[in-house]
Amino acid sequence: MPVKVGVIGVGYLGRHHARIYSEIEEAELIAVVDIDKTKADALAKEYNCNAIYDYREIIDRVDALSIVTPTTNHYSIAYECLRAGKDLLIEKPITETVEEAEELIKLSKEKGCIIQVGHLERFNPAILSAAELITEPLFIESERMSPFLGRATDVDVTLDLMIHDIDIILSLIDVSVKDIKAVGAKVLTEKIDVAKAWLDFENGCTALSTVSRLSPEKRRVLKIFQKESYIAIDYQQSEITHYYMSGEKMLSEVIRPEKKEPLKEELKDFLHCVKNRKRPRVSAKEGKNALEVVLKINEMIRS
Repeated sequence: MPVKVGVIGVGYLGRHHARIYSEIEEAELIAVVDIDKTKADALAKEYNCNAIYDYREIIDRVDALSIVTPTTNHYSIAYECLRAGKDLLIEKPITETVEEAEELIKLSKEKGCIIQVGHLERFNPAILSAAELITEPLFIESERMSPFLGRATDVDVTLDLMIHDIDIILSLIDVSVKDIKAVGAKVLTEKIDVAKAWLDFENGCTALSTVSRLSPEKRRVLKIFQKESYIAIDYQQSEITHYYMSGEKMLSEVIRPEKKEPLKEELKDFLHCVKNRKRPRVSAKEGKNALEVVLKINEMIRS
């Protein structure tokens, strides 16, 4: 039996949630929800489902929901859905505050509900393939640069872009962050547009993350340095370059995993977790942890 799903918020990303749910046999797309009636109607017609303008009207008609609204609405919508016992995929960041995330985690446990957070890069084929090569990172460097598109300017670039890399870094290093240093600036908006953060971990590993939405070109790179090897991941090309020692020589190999759409893989994983009552790869706990680090980075930049 397919999982009956709805998508709350059908802007840029929500449209893709609706498209994928309509395509895959694991899901039955019941409705799309948006306060913009024209947008909801058009998408409902395209994907042969219902158009709803108030999310409360869909809760009793589905098993699970994607929440793809502005972050400011995540907590209130998710809370209502969890109270009704619904499983959720909440786009990143999970909530505006750590306290809100903790309340959702508590309620989801009480209700026996699944929360998956939409940290898309966890499902990038290059990240999944590189995991086999990563043993004990000593230093990690990430760069995530974008041209100024005028989109998501209501949030800091740290919450829009850097949080992806912070989540990946936290997933690779299984110890606590000991210290954070960060710098950044507001340039074209009233929010942080460029930022650089340095994380020190309890095991001695360090990580440097750089983000900008003022770059002339799009760039998504992660570099992992460990004893006698160095792994460079190009998110955009879904490509890994592995440098390693062989005797006294440094050799390299390029790995190109099978290309898959990360969002489709993420939504399929969510539906699998819903049907089999499994813990998601990126649960609310991981979503909260990434949010907590990024909010500390923001606090440091602002002070």
